[in-house]
Amino acid sequence: MTVAPEIFETSPEKLLAPVLSAFWDEPRSWTLETYLRHEGYEGARKALAMTPDDVIAYVKDSGLRGRGGAGFPTGMKWQFIPQGDDKPHYLVVNADESEPGTCKDIPLLFANPHSLIEGMLIACWAIRSSRAFIYLRGETVPVLRRLHEAVREAYAAGYLGRNILGSGLDLDITVHAGAGAYICGEETALLDSLEGRRGQPRLRPPFPAVAGLYACPTVVNNVESIASVPAILNKGKEWFRSMGSEKSPGFTLYSLSGHVANPGQYEAPLGITLGQLLGMSGGMRPGHRLKFWTPGGSSTPLLTDEHLDVPLDYEAVGAAGSMLGTKALQCFDETTCVVRAVTRWTEFYAHESCGKCTPCREGTYWLVQLLRDIEAGKGRMSDLDKLADIADNINGKSFCALGDGAASPIFSSLKYFRAEYEQHVKGRGCPFDPARSTVWADDPDNHRHSPVGVNA
Repeated sequence: MTVAPEIFETSPEKLLAPVLSAFWDEPRSWTLETYLRHEGYEGARKALAMTPDDVIAYVKDSGLRGRGGAGFPTGMKWQFIPQGDDKPHYLVVNADESEPGTCKDIPLLFANPHSLIEGMLIACWAIRSSRAFIYLRGETVPVLRRLHEAVREAYAAGYLGRNILGSGLDLDITVHAGAGAYICGEETALLDSLEGRRGQPRLRPPFPAVAGLYACPTVVNNVESIASVPAILNKGKEWFRSMGSEKSPGFTLYSLSGHVANPGQYEAPLGITLGQLLGMSGGMRPGHRLKFWTPGGSSTPLLTDEHLDVPLDYEAVGAAGSMLGTKALQCFDETTCVVRAVTRWTEFYAHESCGKCTPCREGTYWLVQLLRDIEAGKGRMSDLDKLADIADNINGKSFCALGDGAASPIFSSLKYFRAEYEQHVKGRGCPFDPARSTVWADDPDNHRHSPVGVNA
């Protein structure tokens, strides 16, 4: 279906909730001067007037959930850090944004890096840490430069360094550029990489809260999770809970991309629907309709146009059979071959597998071989069940969540578009390409269902 702006009942201004993105469009939005004009570091002042335990309880009561994918309660994660253990505590911010379709943390750091630094200050006070790290995806050199400049500004203004704002807190932040491995988005692989080793997931337990960076208690949080904390401390947990749903409160960044009229970042309360987001963004590109989409990047099970009204929060998306993940809403219209899209995603996961465990290392390889054969017209009907069987042998059995992410598009695409897989087998090629399939000769009306005949 084509989604028109009239799909939502209220104005975009009431649906959106610009907090992190409130002044991205201002000149020099990334500077400390601009940040201070927008109540910058006021949340930190309030936090430093509280006890660390009270700050943890406050963030926990706010209901803030991790914005990096799993949605684990942020305050609870901080609470896991043992106290009185005479070990250094570390905060590590995961800015290794690598999930296909995810593009929220990098724009946030580019336009408003001080929100992260202030959030880190509050988090370190809460977990009693004096050393923090930002693990950034190394290819994003402009963001790296802005982060370094923001950290320098914070040191110069007394928001980092010794005895911050007279609180007795000492805090140093190190910005570390990673080498571009998808697996380092997994928190324990990130810690190994930060320590100078090859990025591979660790066996758990022990969990990072007990033995993380340098075998010391460590909190690993996503950029958006930490950057959301200052507004909560400054404006109040009740204000934060007034947005979103009971179990998924607050605001968040939705990354809308793909075949849409106006892709971009849309900051809104949790629970908004894709239909509403498409409505305010102009819908799908003119003359086309939504075919399938991902709620949280390519590692989350895909959904179809039947799910336009599913509230985009953790519970509702889970009930629909997918995951909210990183809220990377990739939208594909009817010109997209599902088999081709899933093949490209699976090739990515096979390439990015660290090779540590057999299910992921071998399973992703064989998934790619089967998918390539099916796309090229060399597949057999039995290959469809074989795809599902291999994905089942990966899902829940690999060392980390990369294997689960690789299996998700397989299961969901077979569930919703098995007929399209069968067309590839029966027609000896992709039905979306008349030069590579006999379906076109057998079914001259096939253009009604395939992209080649739409606005060609």
